[in-house]
Amino acid sequence: MLVAGEHSAAVDLRAVLPEEERRVSALESHISGGGFAALEAGRWRILLGRGLAEKLGVGEGEGVLVVIAQGNVTPAGVAPRMRRFTVAGFIDAGMYEYDQGLALVHIEDARRLFRLGDSVTGLRYRFDNPEAAGQRVRAIAETLPGRYYISDWSRRQGNFFRSIQVTKSIMFFVLLLVVAVAAFNIIATLVMVVKEKRADIAILRTLGGSPREMLTVFMTQGSIIGVVGTVVGVLLGLLVAANVSTIVASFGRLTGIMLVDPRVYFISELPSDIRAGDVLLIAGVALALGVLATLYPAWRASKTLPAEALRHEV
Repeated sequence: MLVAGEHSAAVDLRAVLPEEERRVSALESHISGGGFAALEAGRWRILLGRGLAEKLGVGEGEGVLVVIAQGNVTPAGVAPRMRRFTVAGFIDAGMYEYDQGLALVHIEDARRLFRLGDSVTGLRYRFDNPEAAGQRVRAIAETLPGRYYISDWSRRQGNFFRSIQVTKSIMFFVLLLVVAVAAFNIIATLVMVVKEKRADIAILRTLGGSPREMLTVFMTQGSIIGVVGTVVGVLLGLLVAANVSTIVASFGRLTGIMLVDPRVYFISELPSDIRAGDVLLIAGVALALGVLATLYPAWRASKTLPAEALRHEV
């Protein structure tokens, strides 16, 4: 537990070797101040999550009291063991779990505080293939003497990533339906154009225009609409995706509505990762639907009979 003045908070206190932590963790890029280098053995320094520091009301260079569930026997009875640490920086990872409940200290300071000697209470591994983490960590545990509690990201965060995958799949079909609605609008527009231009089509037919040429004219018109709409949509989508975090934050400040509640979604901001493959896939589907949407109106235009179209024309 961390205590600062009248404020307190339960935390996940993690002891690290700064030079080794850089090899297995990307946290340092999200740490203000000196990063892991600020953690020096014997200096009693601590790195706090940004949200945790705000909850405690402490800033860089101020002190926090670390209280652990181990006691010291005193004349007045058993008192919890505690030590004052100096805040050396903040963790701003954009992940609620880290920003609200993580504190990092040097492993030598933690050993002295917990009186572990040369021992540790746990080890963390990083593998080149995250999908094999579960099997690899079990294989390592089976080679060690004694019994150990093991866990991996698929147990701790598996449901989170699976929910993201399901949401992504659902969003693809939802966006596909939106594109399909736009394609129906192209069909409706071209059908109305064919209906309004029946006399013009009939005149072109009497001047020697073939049904195939009428088909080509309306397919070209519809395809141009689809291409222009797709290009504009992709450019606008890329612009929004590149600035989605800023847009969401600005909307929240203006309206007071929190679109991404970290207590629900475990993230404090809405990140975006623009992938060329996804952009090309969506653009290709939109173009394909735009071209297909021109077939029926163009076919109706090619089947227009000049005599029927001009019968009621003055």
